[in-house]
Amino acid sequence: MVINSGFQPAFKVWFEKGGSVFGEGLYDLLVGIDKSGSISGAASGMGMSYRSAWGKIRVAEKRWGIRLVTATVGGDAGGGSTLTGEARQLLERFRQLRDQTEQSVSNWYKKL
Repeated sequence: MVINSGFQPAFKVWFEKGGSVFGEGLYDLLVGIDKSGSISGAASGMGMSYRSAWGKIRVAEKRWGIRLVTATVGGDAGGGSTLTGEARQLLERFRQLRDQTEQSVSNWYKKL
């Protein structure tokens, strides 16, 4: 009998600060903003409203005490959103932790 037959390990990774969580959802939203250059584009791609996305960003910014997104109002010149340096740093650290965890879990699973 093969011990690892029929199951797959699963895990979730997140950062906590003062009870506030930074996890996959906010990570995906910020990555979407970085790729699309807009909060509405990222929100739409995730099936959420602009208002909900902007609300999540504001709550995270307030609780974490850092600015994550800089938004420029539309008009003739157009608008858009960009990530701050702090947001990029947070994304990179989260990505590293998630990748390292995934590798560790994969290595563990292969040994079964």
